[in-house]
Amino acid sequence: MKELEHIVNLLAEEGSYASLFHRCTRGEPLPSVPDLKEIVKLCRSVIFPGYFGVSTTDSASLRYHIGVSVERLYALLTSQIHAGLSFNCDCRDTSHPEAARDMARQFIERLPQLRAALADDVRAIFDGDPAAENIAEVISCYPSVRAVSSYRIAHALLEMGVPLIPRAISELAHGETGVDIHPGATIGSRFAIDHGTGVVIGATCIIGNNVKIYQGVTLGARSFPLDDATGLPVKGIPRHPIIGDNVIIYSNATILGRVTIGDGATVGANVWLTHDVAPGATIYK
Repeated sequence: MKELEHIVNLLAEEGSYASLFHRCTRGEPLPSVPDLKEIVKLCRSVIFPGYFGVSTTDSASLRYHIGVSVERLYALLTSQIHAGLSFNCDCRDTSHPEAARDMARQFIERLPQLRAALADDVRAIFDGDPAAENIAEVISCYPSVRAVSSYRIAHALLEMGVPLIPRAISELAHGETGVDIHPGATIGSRFAIDHGTGVVIGATCIIGNNVKIYQGVTLGARSFPLDDATGLPVKGIPRHPIIGDNVIIYSNATILGRVTIGDGATVGANVWLTHDVAPGATIYK
């Protein structure tokens, strides 16, 4: 429409979009959200056969269904990792396709390890929740299983050096479950989240083994040191809590900064913490 031409001209001015425009100079698209959703679904279908993906899977057909899923997963991962590598680099790099294939293969080789870790997480959730009737209910219904499985998938990709995609997967899980776990966090075995809504776990957080947290818990940063030259927050420094083994953190507790919660400690509901907690201590306020 002629009367909207001036708006189009304003929106097309380079100065208004310079930092917001993704220039696709070589034909490589951004990573695809639908494809990333399918990658997570395929991973879950392989790790938890019969619960995700084809629900009619039985022992006789299991190998076939896993094979089909792994082949599809390899193809999608290769294309999406390639997109992520291309997005993260402004130069023409002909090694990206080969690197993407190698990373996709490395990730698939980690699937047995991921299954073992998630089996421990599911067992911890079941053992710690008297309302859970059986393991099947936990896998099928609990948002924490979806959140933690997405975290472990994203964390494995991040450890391999895959750019962008791990964060995208974690944000998809955030939208799906209300649980926000940065893929850079380090989380030990038998990790249980009860209910889950509103949980936030920061990028440099370190969580030990057999830890249980409830809804609304924040493991965040307290303050950000500023760079003398730019005046902006310094990135990449440890700034989130360290949680020891066998810790319980109850609902809506907020723990901020690079503090340590000692092994076996209990943090009560609605507590605001910015200091270390001794092993075995119980903090109510």
